[in-house]
Amino acid sequence: MKKLIISLLTLLIMSAVSVGATPEYAKWGKVAVEVTQKRYSADIIDYKHISRTHLTTKKSEEKFKLWIRNKEGIEFGVYVSIQFDPSTEIIQSIQFSE
Repeated sequence: MKKLIISLLTLLIMSAVSVGATPEYAKWGKVAVEVTQKRYSADIIDYKHISRTHLTTKKSEEKFKLWIRNKEGIEFGVYVSIQFDPSTEIIQSIQFSE
């Protein structure tokens, strides 16, 4: 079930973009979906890319808002911030806030 949801969200991300052009945040959106799903053991209903911020030459941050539904059927939003080195694409930190 989780793989199906991730696959559908990935397909949704890709279909929202014109052919041949993948947004820079797509990779990080997939990461945000996967880590949020794992952390909350919940279904991801929707997600939105908020912004990319270049903090330093060695640190950038992607921000997303994910809408999730837990096993009790309660829906709520989770903000996910992923900080990474833009030259190596190595993740430095991932932060969540509800």
